[in-house]
Amino acid sequence: MAETATTNYTKKDFASDQMVRWCPGCGDYAILNAIQNALPRLGRAKEDFVFISGIGCAARFPYYMNTYGFHTIHGRGPAIATGTKLANPKLSVWEIQGDGDALAIGASHFIHAIRRNVDMNIIMFNNEIYGLTKGQFSPTSREGLVTKSTPFGVIDRPFVAGELVIGAQGSFFARTIDTNPKLMADIFVKAEQHRGTSLVEVLQNCVIFNDKTHKAVTSKENRDDFQLHLEHGEPMLFGKDKNRGIIRIGSQLKSATIGENGITIDDILIHDAHSEDNALHLQLIKMHPPEFPMALGVIRAVQAPAYNELVDHQMAEAKANNPITNMDELLNSGNVWNVN
Repeated sequence: MAETATTNYTKKDFASDQMVRWCPGCGDYAILNAIQNALPRLGRAKEDFVFISGIGCAARFPYYMNTYGFHTIHGRGPAIATGTKLANPKLSVWEIQGDGDALAIGASHFIHAIRRNVDMNIIMFNNEIYGLTKGQFSPTSREGLVTKSTPFGVIDRPFVAGELVIGAQGSFFARTIDTNPKLMADIFVKAEQHRGTSLVEVLQNCVIFNDKTHKAVTSKENRDDFQLHLEHGEPMLFGKDKNRGIIRIGSQLKSATIGENGITIDDILIHDAHSEDNALHLQLIKMHPPEFPMALGVIRAVQAPAYNELVDHQMAEAKANNPITNMDELLNSGNVWNVN
């Protein structure tokens, strides 16, 4: 669906009258601003939007949006969002989760929402820590991280959100960072325009309990060398002078510099976000510094039947083929008996 201009909303129209109560410097502020900047570009009435959240710092989000919203229970946001979309398919449903809410207690709901391909947008704030409960390790915390609940360092292998999306046969995965508001807003628009479950992972900074956890990607000294901004149909170039890129040698991806070892622009891979084959998408998702830049942007966006559309079709077909047309016929059908 292309962007339209059927409304004249601005960012202010989507800001509620509630005081925003995140810690000063929290990356959540940037995400909130990006969402409020993205929604006016979608050309939809304000009453069409609903924001649903679970528990955690990110879960305060619905209070700060001048839209419909539900603050639900820990990890169950995708279930409530699914029910909301099935009850009113015309709504634009946004589900907000932190990495702990999504990938620990809510992991089953999270994975199955993606598998079903419900037409909604899941925004996962990933700061690799539990912030609201004061600094315990989360399912995305890096090995060795010392926290209040891992005084000798994390020994678990962390989840990678994009890998779970690929494993659950997801149709849309994008990754962005809280230090680039324009990129965030652009990705949120693309996520809403996708029909199916859109999972957007935002690398977000918790200044109190896990400060600078994403600095290898987001810091000024690193961002040119370790951010790969993907665009469908464009070469995978990065670096300050855009003279570095991603190539394939055999089945493996490699980082290369144009002009060195005979590498030319023709050797650089072209991004195909719409490929049904997810092998390259998975390789892009797994790239990380220092060997590779982090892949940002829409990594995967393929067409697949949306669960809510399939439900509507199934219900319409069942009604059309059902010989029972009223309640009396229903009550007197099948195995019945008379009570004297």
